[in-house]
Amino acid sequence: MSPRIAGVLAPVVTPFDRHLAPDPDRLVRHCRWLLANDVGLALFGTNSEANSLAVGERTDLLERVVASGADPARMMPGTGACALPDSVRLTAHAVGLGCAGVLMLPPFYYKGVSDDGLFRSFAEIIERVGDSRLRVYLYHIPPVSQVPISLALIERLLGAYPETIAGVKDSSGDWNNTKAMLERFAPQGFDVFVGSETFLLANLRHRGRGCISATANVNPAAIHALYARWQDAGADAMQTDLDTVRSTFQSHPMIPALKQAIAHWSGDPEWARVRPPLMPLTSVQASALTADLVRRGFAMPGLGTRG
Repeated sequence: MSPRIAGVLAPVVTPFDRHLAPDPDRLVRHCRWLLANDVGLALFGTNSEANSLAVGERTDLLERVVASGADPARMMPGTGACALPDSVRLTAHAVGLGCAGVLMLPPFYYKGVSDDGLFRSFAEIIERVGDSRLRVYLYHIPPVSQVPISLALIERLLGAYPETIAGVKDSSGDWNNTKAMLERFAPQGFDVFVGSETFLLANLRHRGRGCISATANVNPAAIHALYARWQDAGADAMQTDLDTVRSTFQSHPMIPALKQAIAHWSGDPEWARVRPPLMPLTSVQASALTADLVRRGFAMPGLGTRG
């Protein structure tokens, strides 16, 4: 068995061309930059605009990234969807390409569904994929999905599929929930990733495995540095610096703000494009974001230089 994926991963933002089609060449260049900064690839996460992408677009893009030479052992693509066959197709495709794991949303359209229904959904995907290489990382993001993944559901899934249910991304924003997951399941080898670097140091100090964070798209080296040096004396100061950058991006709509920063520091204005219903930052917002980041000494060295 290959070692489990760990560390810092980016839910890689998806570039679009002027026809609003995904731009694989720009995506590959960005992935190369992230990998060069020691950040793994959680393609097709929330900040990838994954749920604005068709299944075929996602499979094509993943194939292009893997074909570019990027190591699939450093990838955890999102494969959760509302339609069961879509989740099965995306998951089997990722496993077939050798990805380290998949990040799986629950089916999120229907609200108030029971743990029995969610268990059956995850179980059907696992059984239909039917591949011992499959490693599922549950995606708990109730502020967006409105469909939580309870501790009881995790326990039930681990009991039924102990080799397949590998971990969780907790994007609840509730440290008490993350801590409960760590205390209850980490001793069993269940890998807990936090959904923001704001909780990275606390997560690592409680046996967590890392973070899968939007701002890893733009601040990868600094976030990885905390992961690598979390036991150093300066770790708390590093965490504070990360929080400052994060708060700057969070003062704007996150996805267009990430893309605007990439557009600015790469010198490629095409990066600012988002797919509707999202909208790019206004010129006033873009100028304010750039000014705030420059004032904080923020930079993205090497961006746009990797062919």
